Amino acid sequence: MLMLVVATTGFAVNFWAWALLSPLGPRFQDSLRLSSVEQALLVAVPVIVGSVGRIPVGALTDRFGGRVMFPLVSAATIVPVLYLGLAGHSSLPALLVGGFFLGIGGTAFAVGVPFVNAWFPPERRGFAVGIFGAGMGGTAISALTTVRLVDARGTAFPFVLTAVLLAVYTVVAWLLLREPPGRTVPTKPLSQRLAATARMGVTWQAAALYAVAFGGYVAFSVYLPTYLKTQYGLDQADASNRMAGFVLLAVVMRPVGGWLSDRLSVVRVLAASLAVVTVAAAVQAFAPPLMPLGTVAFLAMAAALGAGSGATFALVARLVPAGEVGGVTGVVGAAGGLGGFVPPLVMGSIYGAYESYALGLALLAVVAAAACVFTVTVVHKAVAGRTSAGPARPT
Repeated sequence: MLMLVVATTGFAVNFWAWALLSPLGPRFQDSLRLSSVEQALLVAVPVIVGSVGRIPVGALTDRFGGRVMFPLVSAATIVPVLYLGLAGHSSLPALLVGGFFLGIGGTAFAVGVPFVNAWFPPERRGFAVGIFGAGMGGTAISALTTVRLVDARGTAFPFVLTAVLLAVYTVVAWLLLREPPGRTVPTKPLSQRLAATARMGVTWQAAALYAVAFGGYVAFSVYLPTYLKTQYGLDQADASNRMAGFVLLAVVMRPVGGWLSDRLSVVRVLAASLAVVTVAAAVQAFAPPLMPLGTVAFLAMAAALGAGSGATFALVARLVPAGEVGGVTGVVGAAGGLGGFVPPLVMGSIYGAYESYALGLALLAVVAAAACVFTVTVVHKAVAGRTSAGPARPT
């Protein structure tokens, strides 16, 4: 349990750092006279780097273990955090350079999943990885505190504070973390292991599902305030508070999704989650009154997206050999991060063209429905085959 607590804490702190620029995007837009495209690019760069960077970091975690990689990633993230807080916020090029390296913090997810997975028996891995995944709440901490800390103490303060927390965590992780007994250390070169990961069917099945589940969570955590302000006329503070409620519910439901997958069936949990997203998105496409129907629809989506994210990694724990979980996690985690990058752009473009969000939410309902069908057919077959055939192997 200590290993789970330390890993989850590290995930939350690194995600807090990873999300520092997003709350300050509007402020930098005003102070540096950025266009909407430049502001979007500023926020997107850490997301893209943190998502794609999970692929090699996950494979490296399989090789070197979480005890090495967690302190390494945390220590490496300190540099861009301090740079952005002390010197790198005076121009767009400086912010983009800092944001690029800030993406390192987002790769912590690919360290923690294989590390936690290896510490627990198969029947408890869904819940354990779900608990670890709740560390994604670090983005909510950043959203709720960064602007207030800047207003109270100046631009540098939240960055320096986060850098200190990263430094403390680096030392704690190095002293407390240890590898599980009997950990399998791969001997093949990184390139061969990445190629083997790409040949595993479960890699792409889980990646597709995570792009919908976690991608939907990321997209709403970024775009929901804008949607609520435009669609319902809420002020910025009210919209941000409602977004925080959405994020909190999704974070709480992530370990619940993993726990249910251990107790029931991972396919059932995934299918039910995606079905709820389908119905809630279809309802919200008609822009019902915010109280109560709109609120119920969004809270239902938050719960379902959180549970679906937890269930996806219960699927990975169920189908992937222990020594390859890091590589698969890297690809799946990258898909989730990138899946969250696309929908806000689509929603903004659709609203700009039609002055309505209906088509964007209808598209979400269609994608979730397709993912639900994919789950009960292709994924169900893969899980059934794994149950009868024993441990999965690269194909």
